Amino acid sequence: MSGFDEEVLDTLRPALGGAVGHLGDGTAVFVRHALEGERVRVRINERTAKFARGDALEILSAHPGRVKAPCPHAGLDRCGGCDLQHADEATQVAWKARVASDQLRRLGGVEHEVEVISVGEARGSRSRLRCLVDNEGRLALRRVRRHDPEVLTTCWLLDERAQIAFSTRWPRGAEVEIRALGEGEPFAVVRLPGRPTEIRDLEGRVLHPDTVSRVDLDSHVFTVSPDSFWQSHHLAPEVLSDRVVEAWREAPGARVVDLYSGVGLFAHALERAGASEVVTLESSPSAVRDARENLRGRRGVKVLARRVEPRTLAPVLREGDVVVCDPPRTGLARGVAQALGQAGVARVVYVSCDGATLARDIRALSQVGYVPRSLESFDLFPLTEHLEFVAVLDRG
Repeated sequence: MSGFDEEVLDTLRPALGGAVGHLGDGTAVFVRHALEGERVRVRINERTAKFARGDALEILSAHPGRVKAPCPHAGLDRCGGCDLQHADEATQVAWKARVASDQLRRLGGVEHEVEVISVGEARGSRSRLRCLVDNEGRLALRRVRRHDPEVLTTCWLLDERAQIAFSTRWPRGAEVEIRALGEGEPFAVVRLPGRPTEIRDLEGRVLHPDTVSRVDLDSHVFTVSPDSFWQSHHLAPEVLSDRVVEAWREAPGARVVDLYSGVGLFAHALERAGASEVVTLESSPSAVRDARENLRGRRGVKVLARRVEPRTLAPVLREGDVVVCDPPRTGLARGVAQALGQAGVARVVYVSCDGATLARDIRALSQVGYVPRSLESFDLFPLTEHLEFVAVLDRG
């Protein structure tokens, strides 16, 4: 690539995507692939009236935590899947803690120094991966700011059992989601515009359309259909369920309303822990079917196929409830925080994979009377800038 300005600068602090420094004219610049306190030669890719974005072309003075990326597809203008391959584990954890603390302060008004809890080994920890297919039928991920994809021969984070998928040829133009959930055989979900979704084994053979994953957790086998959400880190379901149950046990109310409840992961854990009544709300037809299968025979659990929005919450919520919510990356739907406040629920246990939307929603909940009691973060997305959070807020 040519025609871009280049400049040498010192980075000052962590920021999303890398680190931030200042150009010679004083403009703040966000530098991908850089770490705090490094001297770098930067290629400027974008300028706005307030800031610039760039990539670290050369590291002139390195952070002590800088390492060689373990994945052969990492690097400048390469795979956009992982942002922190160039940092050792301790540096990644410190980086994530600083960035998350800053997001909470700026967007949520929460003064909280985030501590990141490491969870197991990174390599092979990922159970799901969504890829595109190039014109030669090869699995690929998008490159940063590039139209041409990065063809993959491996994924360092993906379950070892699924690596064979990168040697298989797939339908051109398809989206392929590799699923290696639980102990069963991994498979791929193949989606092409205008065609029915196919389930294939990782050598490309078409499987029965009713193929599902079976995940053994807490002496219970969960059914997870191809269109249903399941956490991407192998240890995430257990880690998050344990924390949700702990937060429920600390609360004054026994009744639980589980929002964005998916296939029933938290409802199962809460009922098993002794919750006398759990009501779940989920809009995905696939996840609702799975939840009804996974929670069959639980007399205290009621599964509702509903979108999470103020009009559906009003007849469900009661004063004193404990609400558990695990919304998508976009956070709570409009008006949901206000609906929780109007109902007078006693405690909100908020599970989030996005620090920015969590901070926004904590601010909204604070405005209707909720006070943050605890916030924990788990490194369930190693080598990337993402974290999983569990925030607990009580009625003030």
